[in-house]
Amino acid sequence: MTQSHSFTQTSPARPARFRLDREGWISLSLLLILAVGASVAYLAGENFFVNLASRMVIIALAGVGLNLALGFGGMVSFGHAAYFGLGGYVAGIGAFHAFDMSPALGIPLLPNGSDQMIPLWLTAIALCGLLAYGIGRLSLGTSGVYFIMITLAFAQMIYYFAISWPTYGGEDGLPIYIRNQLWGLNTNNSLVFFFLCFGLLLAALSFCHRLLGSRFGAALTMARLNPVRLATSGVEPRPIKLVAFVISGMITGLAGALFADLNGFVGTSMLDWHRSGEIMVIVILGGVGRLYGPVAGAMLFVAMEFWLGGLTEYWQFFLGLVLLAVVLFARGGVFGLLAGRSRHE
Repeated sequence: MTQSHSFTQTSPARPARFRLDREGWISLSLLLILAVGASVAYLAGENFFVNLASRMVIIALAGVGLNLALGFGGMVSFGHAAYFGLGGYVAGIGAFHAFDMSPALGIPLLPNGSDQMIPLWLTAIALCGLLAYGIGRLSLGTSGVYFIMITLAFAQMIYYFAISWPTYGGEDGLPIYIRNQLWGLNTNNSLVFFFLCFGLLLAALSFCHRLLGSRFGAALTMARLNPVRLATSGVEPRPIKLVAFVISGMITGLAGALFADLNGFVGTSMLDWHRSGEIMVIVILGGVGRLYGPVAGAMLFVAMEFWLGGLTEYWQFFLGLVLLAVVLFARGGVFGLLAGRSRHE
């Protein structure tokens, strides 16, 4: 019992009620930097930097999804690119059929695609939830490296399926000629699209905060820390983890749909295992188990990708050095380094 208490004290447990202590101010500052930075860039006519901020927000949203499974549920998934890519393909396929007015999936009985974001988002979320449920049901019967390899194997199966599907571009990918629309908004405007993504990120953060502060969040934390004790209290850990895994996949799928619209293109690179590693690196950089950690990680990752990528094609070498430093000297990630030790540490 003493050992379990010690581990709880050194682990980033579920967040308590949000208040503007040092950690709260850091969280608010990160969000303000994104919102103000994008607005200033737009007023200055620098749409490139507005889109760069949108990329940070979307990748942060994907990180929020993975962090729910990895940081709070203890499930080291190396296959979240499956949900990210599936969400992207839903947006791309919907726009493709809406553009040429052809039936979805080439089946005459199915309706034409859609260029409306909300139906596409709901479809992406539903399909990613079903996929995560299937993968989770199989993979949660294992643990450790076996869990990692099963999630990776499923993601790679979907990746190779997309490559061999010539109807939607195969290895060449699928262009989105016109960005999908949201009723009453001009989503082709870079700042409007940024704040649309920003609003969804805030909604996901708020949802996760409330979820983790609920009884379900307490059960999920205990399922990660001491599943045996949770089981002896009458709560089966596996269904708790499965629900968190499904929600994690749904959030990541929504991020994938936004990412496809941002780039005007969806390709198999969104499904590749490198994408899974990239999302995991972002969570680790920001701080595993920190609610706003993915925001800090995404901002740092995209900034390094832009500035260092402009200097050398080997910018990943410096990313590796930063990641190594975080793992060795800053267990709470960049967010933990900025916010200091929490009361749980």
